[in-house]
Amino acid sequence: MGAGLAWLGAGLGAGLAVIGGGLGIGRLAEGAMQGTARQPSATNEIRTSMIIAAALIEGVTLFAEVVCILLAFKS
Repeated sequence: MGAGLAWLGAGLGAGLAVIGGGLGIGRLAEGAMQGTARQPSATNEIRTSMIIAAALIEGVTLFAEVVCILLAFKS
């Protein structure tokens, strides 16, 4: 029974991490689009900052998923 709950917790944790990452990248893209609409001359700087921030968000999400999987296999 303990292994089943570990897998359930890992699945829920990974799912929440993906949802959080998706929401974060969505808000990031929203802000970048608004910034580009308000100041089109800064498009390149905004795009570069957006890509770096999106990569960091994806990295944290991947790390959270790996931790969930490792904890599931530990039990």
